[in-house]
Formats: sequence, C-alpha cells, structure tokens
Amino acid sequence: MRWNWQQPDWPNFSWDASRLVKAEERFLLGGGQFLGTVTHLSVEDRDQIVVEAMSNEAVTTSEIEGELLNRDSVQSSIRRQLGLAGDHRRVQPAEQGISEMMVDLFRHHARPLDEPTLFAWHKMVMKGRPDLVDIGRYRTHAEPMQVVSGAVYEPTIHFEAPPSGRVSKEMRRFLTWFNKTAAKGKYPLPVLTRAGIAHLYFESIHPFEDGNGRIGRAIAEKVLAQGLGQPTLTALAATLLARRKEYYEALEAANKRNEVTRWLAWFAGIALEAQQRTLAQVEFVLAKTKLLDRFRNELNVRQLAVLLRMMREGPEGFKGGLSAGNYVTISKGSPATATRDLADMVERGALTRTGEKKHTRYHLPIPLKQSPRITIDEDGSILMDRPRRK
Repeated sequence: MRWNWQQPDWPNFSWDASRLVKAEERFLLGGGQFLGTVTHLSVEDRDQIVVEAMSNEAVTTSEIEGELLNRDSVQSSIRRQLGLAGDHRRVQPAEQGISEMMVDLFRHHARPLDEPTLFAWHKMVMKGRPDLVDIGRYRTHAEPMQVVSGAVYEPTIHFEAPPSGRVSKEMRRFLTWFNKTAAKGKYPLPVLTRAGIAHLYFESIHPFEDGNGRIGRAIAEKVLAQGLGQPTLTALAATLLARRKEYYEALEAANKRNEVTRWLAWFAGIALEAQQRTLAQVEFVLAKTKLLDRFRNELNVRQLAVLLRMMREGPEGFKGGLSAGNYVTISKGSPATATRDLADMVERGALTRTGEKKHTRYHLPIPLKQSPRITIDEDGSILMDRPRRK
C-alpha cells in the first residue's frame, strides 16, 4: 500500500489542529486588511486590481505546468468577460480558457462545488487540446494515471492515482466532503485547513486526463474565498510558482499517508505568504496609478508606451530591469531615440537607473515590497524570513 488512497483510513485525513490555530487567525485578519484597503479605492482602481490579480494567477498557474501564456492577452480576455474596456486582440484558446475559469471562479466563489462546475472548468482549461480524449469528463483510460519524471526508459514515479474505474465514486465522496465542510456546512472546517485538504484530496484522485493541477489550485482558491466571504484574489499560484520544487516535494510526501499535519502547516505558510503578496500587489497598483497620473501629460507617446508596458509586469518588473534594447523593441524607435528618451525619463523621475554602459538598466521609481517567506513552526508559531536587501 504505497499511496494514501490505498491506505485503510482513506480518505479520513487526520491532523493536529493546534498547530494551525495562529495561522488560521492570521489569515482571517489579513483578509480583513485587504478588504479595508480596497474598500476606499475608486471603481477604476478596484477593477484594475481585480484584472491584474486574476491575470497573474491565470499566467502563473499555467506556468507551474510548463505552459507560458501571454499576459497581455490574458488580461484582455478577462477585461472583456468582466465587461470592462479593453483592446480587441486575438486571444489563443489556452489563454481564453484559463481566463474563463478565473472569471467563473471570481463570480461564483460562494456556490457549492459540483460535477457540472468541474466539467465546465475542465473544458475551459483544455481549450485547443485536440490530443485529449476525455475533455469535460473524468478520465476513462485503462493505463495508470501517474506523475513521473526522468527518462522514458527509467522513469521515477512520484505518484499513482486511483484507477479510472474508481474516479466517479471517489469524486462523489470528495464533493460531498467539500460542501459539508464549508463555513455553513454540516461539518465546517477552518479555512486554511479546508483549503489544504481540498487541494491534496483532489490531487490524490487526479480525476482528469490533464489539467488537474490548475483545477486543484482553483479549488483551493474557492475555499479561501468562501472562508473570507468574498473573492480573495489571493496570489496562491504565484507563490506556489516561486516555490515550485518545494510544492511538488510537499505534495509527493503528503501522498504517502493520511496524517497530513506537515502538509497543512506547509500549505498554511504558503497561503499566508500569498496573502502578503496580494497586499503588495494592491500597494503597487496604487503607487503606479499615482506615477501614471503624474507623468501622463509630460511624456511622449513612446515613453508612455514603455512606462505602461513596465507597469504591466507587476511589482517584480522586468527581470533584471529594462534595457535600452527593450526600449527599442517596445517603442519601435531607433537606438539614438531610445537613449534620449530614457535619459529624459530618468531626469524627470519617471524611471531610475542602475549600472553603466551595456549593464545599464532602468526601473520604475516604486519601492519593491518583497513578501516574507512564511513557515509554521512545530508549536504553531508563524515564522517570517524577511528577504535581504541586495
């Protein structure tokens, strides 16, 4: 009996609730802080935060699976679905599908989870995948559903899910558990505990031919939103992407048994870290709105286009900073024009400059607030490892 679903106590997960008490309290407090921050924003700023948060999650949850999407296309798709002004660019099926799932999750977070919702999500995230047999339904193939790595001739099996013939029964049991453990359900669970178990439980069944990771993370997001009574916009996927190797290792370890305290403590730290990342994103949106208002009428068309492009990269900005070559590509101007434009932007305070000659890079004049790495200690204490300033 190698896997958790083969154990006699499956799926009766057990854990030490006392280790999670402080984390649960901190998450609820953070949710209140987020609500207090966005309540006083203008409608335009709130819309911008919603669009950027959803597009960031759409892009990062896909990147975890090795699929790189165009952020601008994802944002355009989300804006159109929300009825907001946007461009009319052509959006590829994968970008359209993940955007649709994010918008559906945002709009209907409070609804119970059921098979029609899961099947609809699967159709969304599998758009443009003619290679799959089972889309919008549970897997039916007879071959084992395995998570593997390494060479084809000598693979390492990290997990094997229940056979396809068991999936429908397992998923009915999962959905019953999910809805009974909601805040207003028969057996309510604290929000982080429920989110961590829901994600692990779903991934252990691995009910679909593909797309289980993206849907499993959406399920965890749904739990977080239900626990706070509002769409959380928690940067869960972005945080998991930053800790991807650790994420896979934690899941693999948790798939071996049904005592899940260690997994839940790890997941709780990730959720708290994600919440801090979300708050940093809100602060970044506010700061860049002020920056744009300040320079909107001072910069030329090329400079403004580059500034807007840098802002769309989010708090992390361009990796390593904006180069003169980046400026030429975005503005479609000449190198000489780029040199003049960049010098002017630095002089005005629209950008800051670091490095010299070919190592020169440009950055937004917005302090980067880095989220701390958060872990839950053996006694339930919340440990924060503040990133060191370089």
